[in-house]
Amino acid sequence: MYRALTWWLLDRGADTTDPDVVARLAAEPVIEVGIDPAAPWTRVDGTDVSEAIRTREITGAVSAVAAVPQVRARLIAMQREIIADAGGIVAEGRDIGTVVAPHAQVKVFLTADGAARASRRAAEASWSTQAEVDRRDRLDAAQSGKATDAVEVDSTGLDLDQVVGIIVGLALQKSR
Repeated sequence: MYRALTWWLLDRGADTTDPDVVARLAAEPVIEVGIDPAAPWTRVDGTDVSEAIRTREITGAVSAVAAVPQVRARLIAMQREIIADAGGIVAEGRDIGTVVAPHAQVKVFLTADGAARASRRAAEASWSTQAEVDRRDRLDAAQSGKATDAVEVDSTGLDLDQVVGIIVGLALQKSR
């Protein structure tokens, strides 16, 4: 959602480094996200931006947009509504377990060393570097706290199926 808003702002030529401009425009676009993990999508004002929000340009600008309090207030409210309406959902983000859904039944704080994360990003985007991953981590540190009741999973040496297996196991254990 933060990436979608960033895309919309950049598409309109807005200065994403100016918090006043971002705050003034943040409520304008209609942002929608699909919740089917088999067919994820993101739309802004009806335009599918699922691919467009994964570019280097968006990645480089999203932290400044996400730091604006008016942006956070709007998108956190939207995320909470989606979670409440879904009645059971897996949500990911830097502050899901601490701010958006602090009462979630299962919280996972997923980590990996910088080299592993950069390698995964590069495989996804074919342009990401460890320096870019480290920069985002620094810029987003204020939103990246671990909930006290979260289970930390270090995925450095794990593949996607192994990580999913661990998280599903935690959810099944919690539901007993």
